[in-house]
Amino acid sequence: MNSIVIGSGFGGIAAALRLKAKGHKVTLVEKHPDLGGRARVFKKNGFIYDGGPTVITAPYLINELFELFKKNPSDYIELSPLKVWYQFVFDDNSKFNYSGNETEMKKQISDISKQDVEGYEKLVNFTKKIFDKGFTELSDVPFDRPLVMMKQLPALLKLKSYKSVYSLVSSFIKNEKLRRMLSMHPLLVGGNPFTTTSIYGLILYLEKKWGIHYSMGGTGNIIKGFEKLMNEVGVKIIKGREVKNIISKGNIITGLTLDNGTNIEADNVVCNADPPAVYEKMINGNQNNSIMFKWKKNRMQYSMGLFVYYFGTKIKYNEIEHHTIKFGNKYKEHLDDIFDKKKLNNDISYYLHRPSATDKSMAPEGKDCFYVLVPVPNNQSKIDWNIEGEKMKNLVIDKMQDDLMPNLKENIIEDFYLTPDYFEKDLNTKYGSGFSIQPKFSQSAYFRFHNKSEIYDGLYFVGAGTHPGAGVPGVLSSAKVLDKIL
Repeated sequence: MNSIVIGSGFGGIAAALRLKAKGHKVTLVEKHPDLGGRARVFKKNGFIYDGGPTVITAPYLINELFELFKKNPSDYIELSPLKVWYQFVFDDNSKFNYSGNETEMKKQISDISKQDVEGYEKLVNFTKKIFDKGFTELSDVPFDRPLVMMKQLPALLKLKSYKSVYSLVSSFIKNEKLRRMLSMHPLLVGGNPFTTTSIYGLILYLEKKWGIHYSMGGTGNIIKGFEKLMNEVGVKIIKGREVKNIISKGNIITGLTLDNGTNIEADNVVCNADPPAVYEKMINGNQNNSIMFKWKKNRMQYSMGLFVYYFGTKIKYNEIEHHTIKFGNKYKEHLDDIFDKKKLNNDISYYLHRPSATDKSMAPEGKDCFYVLVPVPNNQSKIDWNIEGEKMKNLVIDKMQDDLMPNLKENIIEDFYLTPDYFEKDLNTKYGSGFSIQPKFSQSAYFRFHNKSEIYDGLYFVGAGTHPGAGVPGVLSSAKVLDKIL
């Protein structure tokens, strides 16, 4: 069986390795000169910046890919568990160290709201039930037929899948600070906590089950380890070549054409590229799309965009944890602006990543390496980032300096930023969305783009836009779905 994988994010690499382990002849095509997709690495003057994913959960999904070939993962990568998973900083500048230490968690919750300790325990127990169903049982199940979805609906409704994550958390937790903290997880996969189905509350328990890890040398070192493995086991890798067209005869995929005119024949094409980009830009046979599929594609709602500011400082900010999440004054109003009104708001919340807190190799000696990620509207907003990019950068610096990092402006010695334009142009995501389609109930499982194309034979999908969804565990699990159907 001759299979081609388009795109070398976590999902594409996992698909290539799983198919190779099944005996396929596998070619991986990546348009950039380096592998990784959203997990690319940027190096500037001794600073190393992970392009995207920084929170590593469910490490067994990474280890499995090495073990498929009887390789020891520790020969390729080093994953280090973090003690403090996130430091939350609230609008009044109070702090909460979120971790796997339940005694410490309950003490901090009690300090904020004694009445919510019991509610927190009940919430964790309920998210375990969601996790057992949504992740353990269903994350690698192909949802390619309506009957598969129908069978699961009673159980999903019993788990209150019709509620949002925020609504679910609020049914157990009364304090608004704690509600924000315990409902933020959908933002890690591109969803609004007020509209994302409560099934994604499973992330809360998933973190508790395996902890949060950091890849020494950065997430990019995982990609590097996978590349070494692929070279060892005979996956052919083509870098710096873009797929211009996926070739079909009727509704059967036969191969693809690269940007240099090379045609490559294949029995199967697996896309780690965003499904809308594939269907709208890469295949010429869109006239074959059914009315139902066109309706499904056109009604999809996409995740927020991301403004990502990378910077290095000439001093160390030792009081900053590895992962920090700073809430603005508003929560729902700010999210409404991002997801619904598609407008910018100065009252930002942000995620600050400091890898050099754990790994000195990420920055020159005596210096610190950071990126700060700010949810912003996707490009349906028509925001001109050539104008607004600098403004947002300055706003973010001002906020961080006021909130967390004294004298930051004078200590920045290296910086650059990415906007939704990068995600749209370089990563080919529709509207520059950071995580493909939103994780609403009406866009989950059967209602997402299918792992096996609804239109074409021989066309398959892995990654954020297909089942089970975004985030490193999600896209790695999408390759396990592929395992069952190809």
